[in-house]
Amino acid sequence: MEAYKQQFIEFMVESNVLKFGEFTLKSGRKSPFFMNAGAYVTGTQLKKLGEFYAKAIHDNYGLDFDVLFGPAYKGIPLSVATTMAISDLYGVDIRYCSNRKEEKDHGGDKGILLGSEIHDGDRVVIIEDVTTSGKSIEETFPILKAQGDIEIKGLMVSLNRMERGKETKSALSEITEKYGFPANAIVSMAEVCEYLGEHPQNGKMLLTEELKTAIKDYYAQYGAEEYAGLI
Repeated sequence: MEAYKQQFIEFMVESNVLKFGEFTLKSGRKSPFFMNAGAYVTGTQLKKLGEFYAKAIHDNYGLDFDVLFGPAYKGIPLSVATTMAISDLYGVDIRYCSNRKEEKDHGGDKGILLGSEIHDGDRVVIIEDVTTSGKSIEETFPILKAQGDIEIKGLMVSLNRMERGKETKSALSEITEKYGFPANAIVSMAEVCEYLGEHPQNGKMLLTEELKTAIKDYYAQYGAEEYAGLI
């Protein structure tokens, strides 16, 4: 596993973004883990987060694209932090763009978009925190396509939960099948479990035997078919 992935797992735990216990998700599923990207609240955290995303985007898609698009609302700070990190780490200037929930009908920046405009020929990478159903992409895709003849290079999220989306495959796989562009994550839950199963955090093992059993049971019930047996 790449060093930045290991560091990102520790970063999620340190930032209280990735938690283990008993949680009821928006879908109604009872999950033994929960990720809340809204817990990244300081300048230092956002700077580090942008760097992790920048490295993952570089490894998966390269930097030969024009615009990093972060859907409102959580995607807005992600796109800003990551374009800054790409500039700092790689010396490449990528434009950032996000959408408004409601179109602005006045002023010099009226319209649905924040940040950069998107033009014919632009190559776009979408950035989000996590996706479990693909609903945000259903909203984002037509907004992007309405801007002109663009190419979507891919989607990057922070964590691949590896559970079923609307049917039997993961939400990331369903997005690729439906829209035709790749969808990747900085880390997967298999990588999280592998790393935390071998490395204590703050002097103790987070993944107790009881928790490992709960996670295995969760994936036996909700795991995506393409990841069967990985946890």
